[in-house]
Amino acid sequence: MNIQIFGTKKSFDSKKAERYFKERGIKYQFIDMKEKGLSKGEFRSVCQAVGGYEKLIDQQCKDKNLLALITYIAEEDREEKILENQRIIKTPIVRNGKQATVGYQPEVWKGWS
Repeated sequence: MNIQIFGTKKSFDSKKAERYFKERGIKYQFIDMKEKGLSKGEFRSVCQAVGGYEKLIDQQCKDKNLLALITYIAEEDREEKILENQRIIKTPIVRNGKQATVGYQPEVWKGWS
């Protein structure tokens, strides 16, 4: 397994995801999205794995203006706007090769081993 956890140090669910893999002795790489976000390729790969960028949007995001902008912006401009404002992405994003989950989903991760 090649686990990558994209999250933030302050995100409770990101910490829980790290603990999940640590407790099972599974090596993972933590990427702090405040320091280094998803690249365009990673973003597209995750979107494909989870079924679209809509699943990545955090509807509980504090920035309601950004949420509204991304909701109503032209379809072709959304990807770029999300990549520019990655704080709107729900965390953690856990990747294992071509597979990915958004949020804390240990029931899915169990099937990855």
